[in-house]
Amino acid sequence: MYQQSYNPLGNAFLSTLVAAIPILVLLYFIALHRHRDSQGNLYLGISAPYAAFFGVIAAFLVSCLVFKMPVAAAVSAFALGSLSGFLGIIWIVLAAMFLYAMSVASGKFEIVKESIVHISFDRRLQCVLIAFSFGAIIEGTSGFGTPVAIAGAVMVGLGFKPFQSAVLNLLANTAPVAWGAIGTPIVTLAAVSGLDQVTLSAMAGRQLPFVSILVPFWLVATFVKMEGGTWKEVFEVWPAALCAGASFAVMQFFASGSNEFHLMTDVVSGVFSVVCTALFLRFAWHPKTRFLLKSDREALLKAGKSTATATTDSTEWKYSYTTQETVYAWLPWVILILSCALWGIPEFKKFLNTLFSGVTFATTLLGSPFAGTLSLPVWDMPSLHNLVQRMPPVAAINAKPEAARFTINWLSAAGTGVFVAAILSGLVLKLSAAQWKEAFSQTLHRMKIPVLVIGQVLGLGFLTRYAGTDAVLGLAFTGAGFMYPFFAAYLGWLGVFLTGSDTASNALFGSLQRITAEQLNLNPILIVATNSTGGVMGKMIDAQSIMVACAACYDDPKERSHALGPIFRTVFWHSIAGASVIGVIALLQAYVFPGMIPIPPVGK
Repeated sequence: MYQQSYNPLGNAFLSTLVAAIPILVLLYFIALHRHRDSQGNLYLGISAPYAAFFGVIAAFLVSCLVFKMPVAAAVSAFALGSLSGFLGIIWIVLAAMFLYAMSVASGKFEIVKESIVHISFDRRLQCVLIAFSFGAIIEGTSGFGTPVAIAGAVMVGLGFKPFQSAVLNLLANTAPVAWGAIGTPIVTLAAVSGLDQVTLSAMAGRQLPFVSILVPFWLVATFVKMEGGTWKEVFEVWPAALCAGASFAVMQFFASGSNEFHLMTDVVSGVFSVVCTALFLRFAWHPKTRFLLKSDREALLKAGKSTATATTDSTEWKYSYTTQETVYAWLPWVILILSCALWGIPEFKKFLNTLFSGVTFATTLLGSPFAGTLSLPVWDMPSLHNLVQRMPPVAAINAKPEAARFTINWLSAAGTGVFVAAILSGLVLKLSAAQWKEAFSQTLHRMKIPVLVIGQVLGLGFLTRYAGTDAVLGLAFTGAGFMYPFFAAYLGWLGVFLTGSDTASNALFGSLQRITAEQLNLNPILIVATNSTGGVMGKMIDAQSIMVACAACYDDPKERSHALGPIFRTVFWHSIAGASVIGVIALLQAYVFPGMIPIPPVGK
């Protein structure tokens, strides 16, 4: 039995510093290491797969040499993370990119793009509609980087630069993350903390709406500054940004606290935001001038046209497709939403997991049990399952050893739902054999490097979890005392950065947050929910999300590999600032507005 030690060096500061080495190594090689390529071009940050590899090596050295984790257990933990990551995350993104590639190969994506453009010709508002509102719908159905991939690809298709598209979609994929993949983070948080699920969802719904109102303005400001615009041009579209954010926030507040819709919060909020914003722009208001991309302006000037007087209701832009053609082109995305919603229903998951329950088997794999049914095989990870013990104060006294099972829920996995949606979409679009082949090859071409990076990073995250180094970093926040509500947000933020998932962060620190809250006489509902809401701000800087964005937005493999560092450096301070906003909200709710904290049902 490996019992985790949270102060292996006998000095809390030194132990924390050593525990942080794998993260520091990863950050250094992603964003700071200076090197030149074969042509002499200077880069900050090395190729993403190598950066991840060096981080993994550092994690193994720290875990095995300093924290005394058995080497076999460390290897098993890394393998579990990589395997779980493939089924839980990579499978989703691969299938989503396949669906997107089929839409492009069929030519229908051009119709989708033009229909979006005709909601608003203003590039600022296209950012809000696609990255924020539409992205939230995709986050609510599938999560795990899918909205960054799909919305990012849409924006590139509309003419936005790959770097712009990646950064803006990472910024937008914040406020909706707590209810991603049909509320998976909230379900996980309730399970590990022992608190009521709907109450935790309602608490998150009393923190994130403030951010939801802010994000559209945040996106517009970031985009305009990227294009060399002015603050005047940022504030020109405040009515539409407010409409998109406020409509999302209002629905987010009400849906998150309802028994019926709390797990579908993102979907209903995103749809409501898209509808409200589209109607607002169609019938009530539009900006006086149309903000264009630099490339748009250059094209107009080259054609002898003025960019200063181009208005959003200009008659030069005529929609060339019928309603029937538009609906047909959007069918793949409708199928995706419906499919993911179906796969998110607990009863349907249970049905899939028991579909082949009559076909059973029992064997061993690498000396460890590998058994179950055809629809739900389970492998107890060798040298790891029930052989790692978390210790107080991270876990309760006499807590059960850590389970380490790779459950192959290949039918009920969210990625399978996305894949089914992709196959159905290909059939609906009546793709030819050549188009199927093109979509398949394009998906593999885009995803080969991201898959390698994501697998390594997730393996690193699981290794730090089972070694206990994540808990050492988490405990560093617990000495904040009165200020702990503020730093509880950063603990969730750290968890998402380490694991790449708000769900995984909640599994990692949800119990610790409750234990700390009770020790400090703070409301556990507030503190535990803040782990998830603070965590959403770490989503934009985790390596897997950035690599998914790179895969979707960049065609050139070399550019894709070297984009990780610049994107990370750009979004890092946005991430820090966003987590501080959540921290301030939690601090105010703890001491100034405690009435905002929902009361759980009696007995829960």
